[in-house]
Amino acid sequence: MSQRVYLVVLLLCLGLMCPLVTGIFMDKLASKKLCADDDCVYTISLARAEEDYNAPDCRFINIKKGQLIYVYSKLVKEKDSGEFWAGSVYGEQYEDHMGTVGYFPSSLVSEQHVYQEANKTVPTTVRNLQKP
Repeated sequence: MSQRVYLVVLLLCLGLMCPLVTGIFMDKLASKKLCADDDCVYTISLARAEEDYNAPDCRFINIKKGQLIYVYSKLVKEKDSGEFWAGSVYGEQYEDHMGTVGYFPSSLVSEQHVYQEANKTVPTTVRNLQKP
């Protein structure tokens, strides 16, 4: 009897871990992005949200109308895709969202100030993490 209980518990644990192992496939948004530097860590611009946006999945950030956003990269638009930028929320009144980085539609924001040009084209996927 106790062996059956252990077997059931083991099967339940394996069943619960299965979604963690397999993951969820998400469509790639773009193959390249424009940045100010090779690592996309420097701020390109400051943008203001013109509309609210509710993130459809974990790659995106929620933004509210009037909110300021630091822009770090701009995805290069590909066929049949929208144009997305990557950034983080800015400002004391949005303190609970500060530091969260994610994508948002560029059509919902207006650039307020450009700090530096996004003139470096960088692939969105790093295949080799070792430097030569």
